[in-house]
Amino acid sequence: MMNRREFMALGAAAAVPPGTADITLRISEVSAEIGPGHVIKTLAYNGQTPGPVLRMTEGKQVSIDVINETKSPEMVHWHGFHIPPEVDGAHEEGTPMVQGHDRRRFVFTPTPVGTRWYHTHAMAAHNLKIGTYSGQFGMVVIEPSSNRAKYDVEVPVLLHEWDPFFSSDMAMDVDYRVFSINGKMLGSGEPIRVKFGQRALFRVVNASATMQHRLALPGHQFQVIALDGNAVPRPQSVPVLDLAPGERVDAVVEMKSPGKWILGEENDKQRNAGAGIVVEYAGAVGKAKWIAPPKFVWDYTSFGTGRVSVEPEATLPLVIEPRNDGNLWAINGKSYPNTDLIRPKAGVRNRLVFDNRSDMSHPVHLHRHSFELVNAAGVFKDVVIVPAHSKMEVDFTAASPGPSLFHCHQQFHMDFGFMAVMQY
Repeated sequence: MMNRREFMALGAAAAVPPGTADITLRISEVSAEIGPGHVIKTLAYNGQTPGPVLRMTEGKQVSIDVINETKSPEMVHWHGFHIPPEVDGAHEEGTPMVQGHDRRRFVFTPTPVGTRWYHTHAMAAHNLKIGTYSGQFGMVVIEPSSNRAKYDVEVPVLLHEWDPFFSSDMAMDVDYRVFSINGKMLGSGEPIRVKFGQRALFRVVNASATMQHRLALPGHQFQVIALDGNAVPRPQSVPVLDLAPGERVDAVVEMKSPGKWILGEENDKQRNAGAGIVVEYAGAVGKAKWIAPPKFVWDYTSFGTGRVSVEPEATLPLVIEPRNDGNLWAINGKSYPNTDLIRPKAGVRNRLVFDNRSDMSHPVHLHRHSFELVNAAGVFKDVVIVPAHSKMEVDFTAASPGPSLFHCHQQFHMDFGFMAVMQY
């Protein structure tokens, strides 16, 4: 087990940085034209939404300056990274906030390899203009130091919604008027340009604050090779990708159906409100086409080995229930900040039992760790959807000491009680 000095050496945050950082992220208000007649005033990174695609190399230290040009404290979370809590991007873990009109440098060594992302970790509560409702999100690709994957074209796909509103008198359900892929409504931005015969790697991030999405590309199949950036043991060909908030899917698509197609949300209302992007083959003419995909059930277990996961050395139950005491959600009977610490056994395999006793599905996220799905051995994730009135078990090795945040990745649920800290 590493000592405190060794642990701190892996990552650090400095308020007054010397020299020039490898990456600079500026948080500021922008007016983003996501489509004709649709200009959204929002917070974003480097004047654009999504933020720039960042590339890092596994094991090579990176320094990042976060400059907050707004008046309110902000926080950038490095989602899916296995890095120390001081730089992970959650003040509940001890990461320092970047105060209004201030700057701070974060230094860490990125790991593991795969599709990761970065986003604000500010609370929003009933303010639907901040937090993950805003334009503060972007993709990170952590490349291996050698033996990089081979494909002809890489296609980043980031899903988001805009103009949120409370869709019930109780102010408990959030809905949206417009949708985007890569910051543009369907038909408004540049198409994804491909050539016949190419192998295209689609890196898909659901950067939604609250919504699950199902994507299809008519005339094509997705060969899923990774979930949440982690390679799956059994790649599978599927007609639809299903992602909860915070989830990522890497899928290779063989470009063998010339024409113009709509990569879009299966739900007609959402797609017609912007949740799509045109995929255009070289030389194609005419209007982009949409064909509804066949009925398909997304199943994590199809990507696993089929073997039974090994038994853990410790088991920790996490009961998820609704509340009506000013908070909406509770873990083991308590709402954050009064939730009990989750205390796994250090250095060994631990099992988390997510027991969802509510009428809603929940995308639960554990910071600074990847966990293996017990019913889909070999599948490692950091966000998993737990269906209503069901249990799901995941295993992880407690090898990243310090506090780690556990929460629902549905912003409104997190803000109203669905959060706890794991400590070992």
